Amino acid sequence: MAYDVAAVRALFPALTEGAAHFDGPGGSQTPMPVGDAVRDTLLSAISNRGTDTASARRADAVVVEAREAMADLLGADPRGIVFGRSATALTYDLSRALARTWQPGDEVIVTRLDHDSNIRPWVQAAEAIGAVVKWAGFEGDTGELHSREVTDLITERTRLVATSAASNLIGTKPPVCKIARAVHEVGALHWVDGVHATAHASVDLDALGVDFWTCSPYKFLGPHVGVVAAAPALLETLTMDKLLPSGDAVPERFELGTLPYELLAGTTAAVDVLAGLDPDAASSGMSRRERVLAGFAALEEHEHRLLTRLEAGLRELPGVRLHSNARKRTPTLLFTVEGRASADVSRALAERGVNAPAGHFYALEASRHLGLGDLGGVRVGLAPYTDDGDIDRLLTALAELL
Repeated sequence: MAYDVAAVRALFPALTEGAAHFDGPGGSQTPMPVGDAVRDTLLSAISNRGTDTASARRADAVVVEAREAMADLLGADPRGIVFGRSATALTYDLSRALARTWQPGDEVIVTRLDHDSNIRPWVQAAEAIGAVVKWAGFEGDTGELHSREVTDLITERTRLVATSAASNLIGTKPPVCKIARAVHEVGALHWVDGVHATAHASVDLDALGVDFWTCSPYKFLGPHVGVVAAAPALLETLTMDKLLPSGDAVPERFELGTLPYELLAGTTAAVDVLAGLDPDAASSGMSRRERVLAGFAALEEHEHRLLTRLEAGLRELPGVRLHSNARKRTPTLLFTVEGRASADVSRALAERGVNAPAGHFYALEASRHLGLGDLGGVRVGLAPYTDDGDIDRLLTALAELL
């Protein structure tokens, strides 16, 4: 069955305001089932997790279900799903735990393609311990980050390599599997920022071979919460600063304080929406993991078709320069307009009902590496609810401006 974008759009009350949303890379709009799950959980009888009361059992069930949902989304073990305030906060927390295993002179590798949340925590943790930070670059004209640009830096002293699964600025998808294999050859760990990638393609952590994967449900239709997925056995090797009475079991030892049950319920609902993007699979009796894979296959086909239209249209416009040119990319494009400040272009589009923000979007190193300084460019990203009408509105608005 063809992707039914009209049915998908009907799930999003925000779209009734009339804007064409290309701001999904910064956070998607929220479908009704997610809002319902958050509201219903907040208004239900709920308390700290336990087994003695209905409210305690409800809280426990919400957490268990959210771990299972994220495991189905990522092809992971639910016992290795860690929840936190944000992907950034979790990266900071886990970087400190991992740094306890490093020695002065050990090496950490980061890339200039990444969001700063997958750079600065590692740089700061390395500096605090006396470890060496190595920087991998990428091709400015194509936006490609080839495996050799990372693997050539790996030595026997390498302890951790932090890369992205997809650039939130220009969409580039680095060769994660190749990098992971090279990292493991020296016994190091591979931390992958999957925040942008998780919204656009199915994930299989076993197949990728990575050690840690971070993501943020609010990028893929869910609420504002962060997730780290890892093998439970690996998490068992790490210790955290925590309160004395709090439990030491994995993954709870990494979740500081009471979890936001309503947001976890919303996360489960978001995964269920993604698992329903292929209507045939949704009614087939498949497992949720199988439905997730089918849903993302349908979504990828839909977004690829729209991206082809959008990219061709942008390249035809005079004065528009695209900075998203890697061979493998998410449906995310960064562009600048000759003679015009990107912030001005973004404001002019907003006046025409098109939401396409401008900036570096915390990928500061990447923006500078591209020659865009701290101002960045205009970013347009597709989402499950993007349709041909949105593409038409963006291209028409830009043509009017030019």
